[in-house]
Amino acid sequence: MINKPLHYSEFGAVGDGVTDDFDAIIHTHTKANELGLPVYADPNAVYYIGGADKTAIIQTDTDWNSAKFIIDDKSTENYKSSIFEVKSKLEPVRITDIQSIKKNQEQLDINLSYDSLVVAVDNTTKRFIREGLNVDNGSNQTDVFIISKDGYIDPNTAVIWDFDKITSLTAFPIDSEPLYLKGGIFTTVANHAEAKYTYFKRNIAINRSNTIIDGLTHHITDERSDHGAPYSGFIFIYNCADVTMQNCKMTAHRTYTTIGAASLPVKMGTYDILADEAVNLVFKDCTQLNDITDDTNWGIFSSNYTKNIVFDNVHFSRFDAHKGTTNPKILNSTIGHMGIKLIGSGTCLIENTTVKCDHFAHLRADYGSTWEGEIIIRNCEFAIRNDDFIPNDYVSTGPAVLWAEYSGLHDFGYKCFMPRKIVIDGLVINDEQASDDCTGPRIFSPIHDNYFDEHFEEKYPYALPEVVEIKGIKTKSGKPWTLSDNMSLFKDVKIVEN
Repeated sequence: MINKPLHYSEFGAVGDGVTDDFDAIIHTHTKANELGLPVYADPNAVYYIGGADKTAIIQTDTDWNSAKFIIDDKSTENYKSSIFEVKSKLEPVRITDIQSIKKNQEQLDINLSYDSLVVAVDNTTKRFIREGLNVDNGSNQTDVFIISKDGYIDPNTAVIWDFDKITSLTAFPIDSEPLYLKGGIFTTVANHAEAKYTYFKRNIAINRSNTIIDGLTHHITDERSDHGAPYSGFIFIYNCADVTMQNCKMTAHRTYTTIGAASLPVKMGTYDILADEAVNLVFKDCTQLNDITDDTNWGIFSSNYTKNIVFDNVHFSRFDAHKGTTNPKILNSTIGHMGIKLIGSGTCLIENTTVKCDHFAHLRADYGSTWEGEIIIRNCEFAIRNDDFIPNDYVSTGPAVLWAEYSGLHDFGYKCFMPRKIVIDGLVINDEQASDDCTGPRIFSPIHDNYFDEHFEEKYPYALPEVVEIKGIKTKSGKPWTLSDNMSLFKDVKIVEN
């Protein structure tokens, strides 16, 4: 027997694009959650959602099909409230009898009712102590991993830190059955708030493992050219595992400027997709509705404390890992003007992908340009944008395949690494717009100007690669590529060219 779905109209939704239907939407999902029934939106409806401080909790399959939703952010009671939150019916469990965890530990002495995503925190240890215009004092040491009911840690989500002290350990149960969100055309009427770090949610928050988002579209209208508060992701995935987002169309927000922690102007990040404390995320057949090379818009995707993110056939302006990712894969995709920005560990695989930026991959300098593991670039194209060909710049350093900066003078709260192994196996560098006085592209940026002086001693040493393997690099200009303008940095690195 097929359970009869509930419709928003049954609970008073008008769907005329003018009447505020938020209460009716909330009541529909509340009843559906009680009865275990799916929710359907009326296909031709336009649901207006005003600025009330309320959230619709979703715990059953929801089909928004071709219905439209207008989310008006011009006047909100609480900018931190989500519009929808997908929540598990399984309650998180606080674990209090584990006092420490070691890096790569295989098992914890616990028994749980469900396989779970575990979030571990040590608030006495600071990591990711940021440098630069957004300098800060760091964040609490945090890690996420999957654990079985009998305490075995999934080796694909291995623990990356030693936790000599645990101040918080929480298990979020993983639902065995998937929950589906389908369709829906959402339009955010953008806020006109002051350009400062008051991150708006007003989003769809995913706080349930084993969730599939299929065919959703998000538009943004009425953004001002000069100011607006940032957003922390229209799709916000947190404290969960095994989330897939497929066949979705998203929009990048405008870039605004604010005053950063260093009391200097800084461009302010605002995202349409954000993942925090989450593992096993798949983004497949997703695209960006506005131009991925338009730098008046900010990058569309960012993450913190994640593992096993996969982009497959994704057309986005940015892939970004702020406070660490492990084992990401970017496959069959096109990444735009903000490129691939990485901090983290494990193996990063970039395959059959085009990057339209002034660097192919960028190890973020504000977090120490660190990648503890391997980076593999296979059968890709580095399509340098025309406006990145600034002759004076290009003559001195050139666009770099792998960009990193490291002074050796700042404590980030961890030892910093260049990738232990770097493999480039098939890369076309599209530099044919370069003028005649431009030299060829570089594989590495200079990284550290002080390394030109071989007697320089780092206060915080940077671990250099063990081996760099290079095969099948072609430049469309015909100009030869070089390894780096700072060859003294690589004098002890094994370089293998085929």
